[in-house]
Amino acid sequence: MICFSSPRHFIINFALALGSILNGQNLRAQPFNLPTANRAIYDGDGGGEKFFVPTVGKTWKSGCFGCVRTEGWQMHEGLDIRSLQRDKRGEPTDPVNATTDGAVAYINRKSALSNYGSYIILRHTIDGIEVYSTYAHLREVREDLKSGSTVKNGEQIGVMGRTANTRQGISKDRAHVHFELNLFVNERFTAWYKKTYPKQRNDHGQWNGQNFLGIDPRAILLEQQEQGGGFNLIKLLQSQPELCRVTVRNTNFPWLTRYAPLIKSNPQATKEGIVGYELALNFNGIPIELIPRGASELKGKSRFQLLSVNETEQKKNPCGKIVTKRKGQWELATRGQNLLELLTY
Repeated sequence: MICFSSPRHFIINFALALGSILNGQNLRAQPFNLPTANRAIYDGDGGGEKFFVPTVGKTWKSGCFGCVRTEGWQMHEGLDIRSLQRDKRGEPTDPVNATTDGAVAYINRKSALSNYGSYIILRHTIDGIEVYSTYAHLREVREDLKSGSTVKNGEQIGVMGRTANTRQGISKDRAHVHFELNLFVNERFTAWYKKTYPKQRNDHGQWNGQNFLGIDPRAILLEQQEQGGGFNLIKLLQSQPELCRVTVRNTNFPWLTRYAPLIKSNPQATKEGIVGYELALNFNGIPIELIPRGASELKGKSRFQLLSVNETEQKKNPCGKIVTKRKGQWELATRGQNLLELLTY
C-alpha cells in the first residue's frame, strides 16, 4: 500500500508515473536504487565526501568499493554511505530502503556476532540471475521482516546506525550504511567451511560473507543512469576486466545453473562431451565467463589450472589475492585455490 501525505503529492506522483509510462520508461529500466536519500553519488564529482564515509585518517575513497584500503591490498566489498539525518543525540535516523524488489534471505539482529553489526540480506532476480543486496551497521531492522518476506523497490527495511562488533567501533561522525551488491557462490558453503576451517566458528551458515562475491554498486548505479532502458546486468558483468583464466575439471557445480547466462557456447565441447570449464575471473574472483571444454581441450590432469594472468589488472587491483608470483611464475594464491574449491564443492 502506498500512502501520500496530501492530495497534491498524489497528483504529482501520479503525473510522474504516467509520464514514465508514456515515455516508455519504467522501474525495470532502473532496476537498482540507492538505499538511502543520499543522492550525492550522481553529482559531477561522484559524491566525494558528501556521499562516502572514509576510514579513520583516510580520504573518502576508502569508503568506495574495491582495493581502497591498506595501500590497495585490502578489499572493501561495498559503499559506505553517509548519513543525512540525525536525532538530538547526533545518532543517524536515515531510513534504509530496499534497492529493488526482492525477498529477505537473511537477517542478523545480534550485532555482537558480526563486524557488520545488525544487517539484512535481500535476494533479487535481475536479468535472469540472482543478486543479493546487503545493508549493514543498522540501528534496527524492521521488526516484522523475516526470512522469505517480500519487499518492494524503495520500501523501508531498517534504520541507519553504527552497530558493529569491532574493537574500535563506529563513531557518530562516521555513522553510515554499508551497502553491497553480491553474487552467491554455493549453497553447500556450510559443509565446505566446516571441512576447510574445522576449528573456526561460522555463525551465519551459508550467509557468511565468504560465500559472496561483490560487484561495485557505484558502477552499476552510474551505468544504469547512462544506459537507461538499455542497462543489462549480464552485459555489465561480461564487460568486467579479466584478471586471469583458469580451468576446472568439474561439470556439475551450482554456479552453472545460478549464473547460466554467463556460459559461452562451445560446439567442440558439445561434440566431444564436456569434461570441465574454462573460467575468466575478475579481480574479486567472479567468474565473468565460463566456457565448456571437451577432453581434447583440457591439458593435464589437475583439478584447477591457471592458464593466464592479466598483469596490468593484477597491478591495478591486487587486493583480490587470486594469484601470486613465485620465482617469476604466476600461480593460484591461497584465496584463489580456496575460491575454486568452494565454487566447485
